[in-house]
Parts: sequence; structure tokens; C-alpha cells
Amino acid sequence: MIEKKFALSKLVEIKNSVLQDKPLIHCITNHITINDCANVVLAVGGKPIMAEHCDEVADITASAKALAVNLGNISDNRMKSIMISGVRANEEEMPSIIDIVGVSCSKLRLGFALEFIEKCKPSVIKGNMSEIKAIYGLSTRSKGVDVSDEDVTNGDTIKNNIDIVRALAIKTNSVVVATGAIDIVSDGDETYIIENGCEELSKITGTGCMLNVLIATCISSNDIINGAILGTIIMGISGEFSRNARGTGSFKIELLDNISTIKVEEILENIKIRMVGKDEF
Repeated sequence: MIEKKFALSKLVEIKNSVLQDKPLIHCITNHITINDCANVVLAVGGKPIMAEHCDEVADITASAKALAVNLGNISDNRMKSIMISGVRANEEEMPSIIDIVGVSCSKLRLGFALEFIEKCKPSVIKGNMSEIKAIYGLSTRSKGVDVSDEDVTNGDTIKNNIDIVRALAIKTNSVVVATGAIDIVSDGDETYIIENGCEELSKITGTGCMLNVLIATCISSNDIINGAILGTIIMGISGEFSRNARGTGSFKIELLDNISTIKVEEILENIKIRMVGKDEF
């Protein structure tokens, strides 16, 4: 499903650029998923570095092509390092992404995320719809780090959710990626809905964290909205290709296999994306 002349050629250019350039991606992520995140960056052609010591992260960030930070399982030291790296990335005009894990259930994370967005001006803000609403200043009843039932993007909520995502993108001057069964990606001007993926992606720990670093790798080319779209689509299609695995363990292995082997032709054949007009719905 491709509508309204989405520029597929841009996705091809980004994927080929990553494979050719092998960009260094600085990832400051949680220790629950750090190994998975490093392997995903490698799988799509990047080079991960997972440094998080506060006395070295500025230097590491300066040597990278993109920065990915993640608020999962947060700690004092990691918060300090994330802010230092975010400031440096902004100074270097380097593409960056923040995964706003848990901001809808933690005042600590919410306050920190808002400060990071204000000071560091990330290229991409990624989260589930409850987290996006919290960042925008709306009330939500999330289930820990999971999206609340009433915030899930579906036929009843899609118009309101698109409006929120678009408004947050305009407010922050960032590309906003709201993940779910239906993903919404917007830079405030262009807005897309993506319907690739499968339920199994929500059954294993870390797929959101993996998507975060996947997007970071794709935006290293400096095409921010198309890099965010490409990362989201690669994860979704790879999930679809893995959905017939025997169980969650096999699914996780097959997911990484498919991320590492997915071809441009498979992306073009299976992509489900649509540009949303400002007056739709």
C-alpha cells in the first residue's frame, strides 16, 4: 500500500548509503537491551559504540555520525551522560534520536526528557502514543512503559493521535515517531501512517529500543524524516517475515536475521505507507 507518491527512491538511497559508509552510531541505551541494540546497528551496516561514562561521552559523540539515547531503566550516571552527549550532538549539528521510554509513568523521566528536548533539540523523538501525549502535556493512563488502551492508534483514535503527533513535531521542530500497530511519523509538514509489523514484536523485550538505534543508523545520512520512515519500515517488515517462528525465542533470532538480510526489493514489495493530508479524517 503506497499512496500519494511517497518517494521510495529516497529509502533506497539511504539504505545503500548506510551499507557503503558504515556510520559510527553512538548508543546510550539501557542495560536490558544493550547487546540487542548493538547487533541491530551492525545488522543494517552501521558500527555501534555503546559508551556511557560521563567523562568520555562527549568525545565519543563527536566522533560518531548519529546519537541514539534511551530512557529505559534510567540511572543517575546515564542521565548525566545522555545530557552531555545530547548537547554535544546539537553543537556538532549531528542527527540524534531520543526514545522517551516511560515518560508517561515517571515524573523523573518526563522532566528529564523535556529538559533534553529543550537543550539538545533531537532530530527525532520516538515513543508510544501514551509517551507522546505525556511529552505534549496531555494526561494519559499508561501501563508502566506500555501504551494505555485508550491511546492505541485505531480507527477511533487515529485522527486525534495524528493531530497530537503533528503538533508535537511543530512544537519541537523534531520528527516525531509514534509507534504501535499503526505507526505515525511526522515532521509537522509531512505526516505518514505505516502499517507494517506484527503482534509478535510486542511479545519480546527490546524491540522498541532496537527500533531506536535502527532509526539512528538510518538518519545518519541527514535525511531525517525518510531515515525515520526507513528504520520503522525495516523493523515492521522484518517482524512480518519472522512471525511464523516457533516461539518468542525463535522469533527474536529470526527478527535479527531478517533485519540483517532484508533486501531493497523486499522493502519495496512489502511497504505499507500512506501520506496523510492535513485535512483528512
